[in-house]
Amino acid sequence: MTTASDCPATIRRALGAHTTLTLAYADDEGPQACAVLYATADGPAPSLVLVTAESTRHGRAFARAAGTGARVAFTAQRDGQEWTALTGVQGRGVCRRLTGADRAAGWRTYLERFPFVAADDRLAGALERTALWEVRPDWLRLIDNGRGFGHKEEWYAP
Repeated sequence: MTTASDCPATIRRALGAHTTLTLAYADDEGPQACAVLYATADGPAPSLVLVTAESTRHGRAFARAAGTGARVAFTAQRDGQEWTALTGVQGRGVCRRLTGADRAAGWRTYLERFPFVAADDRLAGALERTALWEVRPDWLRLIDNGRGFGHKEEWYAP
């Protein structure tokens, strides 16, 4: 078992190689999943930054868990992979809304990953007024069939 200080570079690279999460959560209506664009922020442990309005079902679910953060699960992988080369990341963690300096840092991370947002004044303005969220994983699993069928590497936060 590895800890936050030594999250494997292979897992970090795999998270950085993708841009879309399938994010699962539960609310009063039951379990649900959504697809969101994300950027990976570096730190002692990787974190994932995403934009979504509180008016969406998942945004409302995240906002209701504001004190402790919403528990989420997710996957990130490229579509259309052959099973023999399938690579992706599974994870679980807490999703919280970013505010203040954390939001400013998260926004820089997001714009670095998606420069087309900053290039479009209308889009940038709309997203700047939208909630910015961070998923802090406490468990990550890399699946890499290219290194052997069922090859897995796991990381756990302390």
